[in-house]
Amino acid sequence: MKVLRNVFDAHSHIGPMAPWKYYDLQEEVNPTVIEYPDVDSYLAHMDKYGIKKALVCPNYGIPKHEQPFSLNPLVIEAVRKSDRLLGGIWVSNLPRNKELTLEALKYAGEPGIACLKMTYLLGGNPDPEKYDAEQEELTELIVSTCEKYDLTLQTHSSSGGSSDISNYYKFIEKYGKRIRIHIIHLGGGVSGHIKMVPKFINWVKEGYQVYTDGCWAIGFGVRFLLDEIAKAGVGEDRILWGSDEPWSDLPSEYWKWEGADISEEFKNKIFWENAERIYGFKKK
Repeated sequence: MKVLRNVFDAHSHIGPMAPWKYYDLQEEVNPTVIEYPDVDSYLAHMDKYGIKKALVCPNYGIPKHEQPFSLNPLVIEAVRKSDRLLGGIWVSNLPRNKELTLEALKYAGEPGIACLKMTYLLGGNPDPEKYDAEQEELTELIVSTCEKYDLTLQTHSSSGGSSDISNYYKFIEKYGKRIRIHIIHLGGGVSGHIKMVPKFINWVKEGYQVYTDGCWAIGFGVRFLLDEIAKAGVGEDRILWGSDEPWSDLPSEYWKWEGADISEEFKNKIFWENAERIYGFKKK
């Protein structure tokens, strides 16, 4: 399959990751089956589908805090090697990862680095009211680094656990007028979509610099978002397209949007123009 228009993949992952005994499995597995362990393999993946540009962040998914940090140098190699690639540097506002984050932030001013990426899948909570003094200090450092280098903060969301989208409400309302925040997965899952979509529309109306993508969105998720955008008359410039490869499936993620009943102009914003505006300028 080749894409039918210019496509900027604003959410994907690069780098090898060891198999793991997830959950209660008896043996280690590699659930993604494929991965892109180096720059050439990632570029070959782009060529296979006709992707013109992509933003790559460290591949992650095993319960080792240091693992994604170890792939930051590969991200730097990628943006130096190809004009088609931009990068996201892995950071964390958890105090246990302070030294790793301080080292990672040294890359923030590198040409082609367009975002900082963090999650709460291994602990912590994005709600600023639950921070201790050290986490508040680290968060301020991450946010001020985004301000200094005009970077977007990209963060994972889900419909449960620490990454539940409801835990992000106060984070966005505290920092979302200072920096761009790309909330991945549209809140994640049934409850996440229902919680996030109306909030997202209101945040846009209220001047927060929020963006989202629909990768992993289930069934109604994209339809719900598009319907709310149509009714509100805002949000077309805040939707990005991301494959989340190798953790999702590019053709199915593509057709959620390519097959949607929206204008060609809106599709071009989703697949290219919005990402080029907030990420692509870092390569100009």
